[in-house]
Amino acid sequence: MKAWLFPTLVSVVLSLTTCRTARVGEGYDAYPTYEGPDLGLTFQQGQGRLRVWAPTAEKLQLKLYTDGAGGSPVAEYAMQKSAGGTWLYELPAQPAGRFYVVQATIKGQQMAEVPDPYVHALGLNGQRGALLDPATASPAGWDEDARPQLKQATDVVIGELHVRDLSMDPQSGVAQKGKYLGLTEAGTRGPSGVKTGLDHLAELGITHLHLLPTNDFSSVDESRLAENAYNWGYDPLHYSAPEGSYATDPADPASRIRELKQVVQTLHRRGLRLVLDVVYNHTTAVARTSFEQLVPGYYYRHRPDGTLSDAAACGNEIASERPMVRKLIVESVAYWAREFHADGFRFDLMGVLDLRTMRAVRVVLDQQDHSIFVYGEGWAAGSSPLPEAERALKANVLKMDRIAAFSDELRDGVKGHFARQTEPGFASGRPGLEESVKFGIVAATQHPQLDYAKVNYSQAPWAASPAQTINYVACHDDMVLWDKLAASNPGASEEERLRMDLLSNTIVFTSQGVPFLPIGDEFLRTKGGSHNSYNQPDAVNQLDWSRKAQYGRVFEFYRQLIALRKAHPAFRLPTQELVQQHLEFLPGVPPVTIGYRLKNHAGGDEWNNIVVLFNGNRQAARLPVPAGRYTVVLSGSEINPKGLRPLEVAAEAAVEVPASSALILVQER
Repeated sequence: MKAWLFPTLVSVVLSLTTCRTARVGEGYDAYPTYEGPDLGLTFQQGQGRLRVWAPTAEKLQLKLYTDGAGGSPVAEYAMQKSAGGTWLYELPAQPAGRFYVVQATIKGQQMAEVPDPYVHALGLNGQRGALLDPATASPAGWDEDARPQLKQATDVVIGELHVRDLSMDPQSGVAQKGKYLGLTEAGTRGPSGVKTGLDHLAELGITHLHLLPTNDFSSVDESRLAENAYNWGYDPLHYSAPEGSYATDPADPASRIRELKQVVQTLHRRGLRLVLDVVYNHTTAVARTSFEQLVPGYYYRHRPDGTLSDAAACGNEIASERPMVRKLIVESVAYWAREFHADGFRFDLMGVLDLRTMRAVRVVLDQQDHSIFVYGEGWAAGSSPLPEAERALKANVLKMDRIAAFSDELRDGVKGHFARQTEPGFASGRPGLEESVKFGIVAATQHPQLDYAKVNYSQAPWAASPAQTINYVACHDDMVLWDKLAASNPGASEEERLRMDLLSNTIVFTSQGVPFLPIGDEFLRTKGGSHNSYNQPDAVNQLDWSRKAQYGRVFEFYRQLIALRKAHPAFRLPTQELVQQHLEFLPGVPPVTIGYRLKNHAGGDEWNNIVVLFNGNRQAARLPVPAGRYTVVLSGSEINPKGLRPLEVAAEAAVEVPASSALILVQER
């Protein structure tokens, strides 16, 4: 995220340490904690019970309303003090209203009306919780929904997408534009009959669809959707309820729940898994949150002077190390996996969160399914009062089992610095970035041939296995790849930039680790040069399906590139030891080139030796290759696993690789 944007848990999972006191004299560590599994609104045989943690409240009132916004309360109840700083109320079998809020009195001051922090069903704009059991808001056949098979984490291929972007183009062929249900429409076609929407995702060949935040966020007014306001959604209001602006009826609490489940169900039936982008590192404006209105100060970190700390660069940061904050985060993730069958989670600014919380997340997800994939941004956007040694930063990935982080080393090595838009990278001919690219090729693991002192950001490996590294050259943040290549290569022709583009992602999809692609880059998506489109209109952000028709050969290359990776286990080895054993960098290559060999049927691959050559130079280069008879399977913009042409390399000979291109050779014996 941009720096300036905004089943029941076992007790061992949340065996929590005594938390730090972030503000002198506040004494948060003295607050009682509650370890039960029933915080929030729970249902038993259709009857609701609300339990809210508010240890400093003198009283807590429960108010019921007929509607999700406006009007006066139709009933009001005094909640009763209960165990561990909680307040409890058993709702009548036939409640007077459909929506609820709670209102605390703290130090004699009446706070604002808010839903509880665990709220799962919401009315318009998240102002009130709904008296609705989410289990009753499911599409037909939901109980039979099952995750597609996933053998190992390095088989994952991620495509990143914003809900609106897929369908808002007038030529998308999608009826439910900008909605969850737009993701469920099959058979949609665009200009020249190209597949769009869901069919495009399936055609491309990704295994996991990563959706930008779909939890309830504050920046889009759900009552004024005709204005077509746009936001990425990194300003969370409620962590555990779906966003309403993507629902067909934001005022109907069941609509957003059922329709997001329909997305999951549809993807699963097409062999795709769903990753939810979760934003537990900060919230929207603090005063608006249930956190601050129920337990002031507790959920946020503060500086010594009492002001809010801001490692998220969004005005605040969450104090995940505190017991009840950690409990909320862990149980929220478990809820999304259990109730919505989510298959993975991408943690925004994961480096703001503490290590113990992330480990607890991994444990609780394993109780449901070991194949649920977890990854995040291994950095923060500013300093934090929580020491770096205790945070889920990239440098601490070795301390987190089966949690992955993005490799900005490979990203900026290949395309150039993310913020210095005119600065080129390896794929555009800039020297000195070879080791940074090789760092990504071995998936940030330990490799004896790497000179870590020459890597751009990390002078040591930070991943214990390839599955802990996400390799990419672009995402929703910063310029899309096509725009970055234009900004950093003034004067280059479109054909030259096209070669750089294909080289960039050929590196990504042949590297060890887990590849990541923002949807649309496979047909040269452009945002007109925007580097921060978080609140810009659909005209900037939507996928322009005419470009798929215009650049059909580019899309076909990407489709074949993903298929090549999926067909050959040599490119997705599961362990560091196998990478060390089978991946060998070739010596004596010229500057701004990289050559390596995947040897001896790596990963049980049918191909014996695979030679991968990258030439980032703006002119052809000759790379030494072991002597032998080869078949060329990838050359620049062409791929054919059965062979493009034979190639015989004599002893002490070299192979010419054209400018800004890749060459992949297969030696059968």
